[in-house]
Amino acid sequence: MLEITVWCLVITAVFAYINHRFIGLPTTIGVMSVALAISGALIGLDYLGWSAPRRYQAAMVASIDFPGVLMRGMLAVLLFAGGLQFKLGELRRYQKPIVALTVVGTVLSALLVGLALWKLLPMVGIRLSLPYCLVFGALISPTDAVAVGSILKSAGVPRTMEAIIAGESLFNDAVGVVLFSLALSMVKTGDWPTAAEALSQLAREGGGGILMGLLMGHVLYRMLRDVQSYQVEVLLTLATVMGGYGLVEELDFSGPLAMVVVGMVVGTRSRSDPDFPVETQDHLSRFWRLVDGILNTLLFVLIGLEVIRVHFSGGVLVAAALTILITLMARGLSVAMLMTLLRLTMALPSGTWRVLTWAGVRGGVSVALALSLPAGHSREVVLSLTYCVVVFSILVQGLTVGRIARRVGVSEAKPLELPQLSPVASQRPAP
Repeated sequence: MLEITVWCLVITAVFAYINHRFIGLPTTIGVMSVALAISGALIGLDYLGWSAPRRYQAAMVASIDFPGVLMRGMLAVLLFAGGLQFKLGELRRYQKPIVALTVVGTVLSALLVGLALWKLLPMVGIRLSLPYCLVFGALISPTDAVAVGSILKSAGVPRTMEAIIAGESLFNDAVGVVLFSLALSMVKTGDWPTAAEALSQLAREGGGGILMGLLMGHVLYRMLRDVQSYQVEVLLTLATVMGGYGLVEELDFSGPLAMVVVGMVVGTRSRSDPDFPVETQDHLSRFWRLVDGILNTLLFVLIGLEVIRVHFSGGVLVAAALTILITLMARGLSVAMLMTLLRLTMALPSGTWRVLTWAGVRGGVSVALALSLPAGHSREVVLSLTYCVVVFSILVQGLTVGRIARRVGVSEAKPLELPQLSPVASQRPAP
């Protein structure tokens, strides 16, 4: 395990240097691009008859339990760090669009994608059962706006849209995981859950995760308020994130949702409490910004390297192009419908649905869920389609969302100071 960790850190550091020195893309997108280029080169060498480098990389990547590393480790840290900078006031102000996109939007998108694939994939020579199509719809629907956070800010996207994108991406992972588990149970048992059963599981896991997050968040805040020791503060937050996530998962509640709530409670209360030690706030900000940045970079390197395990063919690539189109259309339809309804009760820019559609970037959670599927032909098809959608969304959507925002007329001439998705605020706001 130590050798694997060292190997991952060395590769990540080298790729980050190459991107910073020669490419200049946003760090997460840049390191993933370098990893994809190297993986693609090794695949090309394999086709030319020199297979040793590809076999070596495949063995190294296979030694990493990507679903376990992400879903039972990195995800808790990343979601806590994201929640730490997201203010509860922002959540209350934009709760309608955030809740609508997180729950209704994710469910509707998963159903549209699954049903469309079931009907259209046979047209390109790919057959996938309806349960597996719904599994794909569930794992591809959660969005990950980490990669485009800095691009949205530089494009001058209004505060409303930035907060909605950040809030949705923090919460819909939990909804996507619940939908994935329901769809996967259909694959394994052949039984279709009723709407009541699905809603009951979503309410139980979501409600339990929120309650546990509130409880742990308030306890952690009270403990941090009485401590002015850097080492103790860091230990308390790490213990809460890692231990709390495991505890919540053991209770069959939503661990991702709990970690978001813990971060929000601690971040909001520490910023609003004039008696909260400024040194503690500064220590936590610096530490979690560093950890969050390192893990985000490492995650995108792993995404780029994992492509070596994906099997592509001409038919799969054609199906992938169709799947990308279907995914974008499903996202656009669900977002447009919800934003049209919400504009009746709140002020939203007219081009909001277009930017929200294009900013719906998929990431590591989708890949991890696809890799966790039972071995077989259907898994290979789902994994290939997932990888193509994720890579397209990060490289194409992530790098052009600012241009889309300007084109539809929702960007502002002067960029606002907006809450970013991943970094923790490094300074205490003025009273």
